Amino acid sequence: MSRKPNMESSIYLGSDGWWHGRVTMGVKPDGSPDRRHRRARTEPEVTRKVRALEKLRDEKRAPKAGRVPTVAQWMNTYLTTIASLKLKPRSLDDYWSKTRNDIVPGVGQHRLNKLEPEHLETMYAAMLSKGHAPSHVLKVHRILSRALKIAHRRRMIVENVAVLVDPPTVDETETNPFTQEEARAFLEAAVKRPTFVRWLVGVGMGFRQGETLGMRWKYVDLEAGLFHPRWQLQRLTWKHGCADPHACGERLHRFEPCPADCTTHKGYKRGCPKPCGKECTRHASVCPDRKGGGLAFTRPKTKKSWQPVPIPPPFIPPLRDLRELQEQQRAAAPELWQNFDVVFARPDGRPLDPRQDWEEFKELLEEAGIDDRRLYDGSRHTAGTILNELGVPLVTIMEILRHTQVTQTRRYVKGRSEQSRDAMRRMGDAFLPQVPSQTEAPAPAPVETRTETTGTRAARDRRRRRIR
Repeated sequence: MSRKPNMESSIYLGSDGWWHGRVTMGVKPDGSPDRRHRRARTEPEVTRKVRALEKLRDEKRAPKAGRVPTVAQWMNTYLTTIASLKLKPRSLDDYWSKTRNDIVPGVGQHRLNKLEPEHLETMYAAMLSKGHAPSHVLKVHRILSRALKIAHRRRMIVENVAVLVDPPTVDETETNPFTQEEARAFLEAAVKRPTFVRWLVGVGMGFRQGETLGMRWKYVDLEAGLFHPRWQLQRLTWKHGCADPHACGERLHRFEPCPADCTTHKGYKRGCPKPCGKECTRHASVCPDRKGGGLAFTRPKTKKSWQPVPIPPPFIPPLRDLRELQEQQRAAAPELWQNFDVVFARPDGRPLDPRQDWEEFKELLEEAGIDDRRLYDGSRHTAGTILNELGVPLVTIMEILRHTQVTQTRRYVKGRSEQSRDAMRRMGDAFLPQVPSQTEAPAPAPVETRTETTGTRAARDRRRRRIR
């Protein structure tokens, strides 16, 4: 019996009644041969499987040897060692949250190479039926698709099945910025509070909440009239620094859902928290070695966001007064003052809490008699829209809001306002004839007559009969 050449596959009928195929794929990292096994009930079926594996080998697309991890295992590896090197801390927290709450419960137990498009479609449908917004489902899809793309690059799987799935369609969020009258009413309500300058800057200059609360005096040049937004303030999720996160949060684990009449979490704005999983590693806020959480100063998302912004001259006197007030507070209680150098600080020098800042915004809306809306609408979208109403070119608005593309600025600027009305008024005056008023005397009604005119069809017929 002649020996088969190297890299040639073998197909045979085993004593168990199954047809088996052995394919040589190459060499494992430890130097041993990499032989893959396929089996089927019939010879044509196992031959098809062997040929498909050979094709992957020849095209250098074959998955690596070894047991393929589950989706849950790979997402943990991806977020811990890959995504953490590129993502901003707040974005990474969001990735972890959606992985823990949506991806792992939905498809976490599937092996990467066994994951099918139908599994993802079923998960997305279940999320929508539970009341999740389509934008939330789309974000989950993008996170999972990115993780599977990396796995495909590393030849852990043959194909990224997420690209075969159509995620839910998301309509662009309708913005609701302040009108000029509403902006004045909002600031008139805010002027009664010690945080008035914070809202003056937020509404009048279009800064993001994190950029406003993270602004430091070191980067404010009142002489030149420039803001340098180099930092932003964000609340990050705490992470365990201990060796056993599950045991660390043991006293806070709750594996059963709360009863309908729960009083323990009565004051929670978001309702009772979800039950813990069997291997829960949350509750890092009580870890004695916790790290990377709480209020933290982080860099803005893009380099464009670092671009200095001119300060409107009327804003400079209130900023000077605010700095003098902080100096007086520091001198009055030097032992209690915490020097964070932030422009908008609490009486002891600490930065303003973003949650309390959001709650104050809602209170000011109610005091000013303005309907409810997002904080982003009342600051960044409002600044862009009012600048557009004042006739500022779109490219200049892009520079003020520090966008990288003018198309992004167009989404921030709502095309309403007096400009549209004035344009349509001039459009009508350009070609529409003078229309008489409805209040003028009506024209006399036509008088009915029984005599036929010479132009009627009957008169023409009579003339033809006479000619004949």
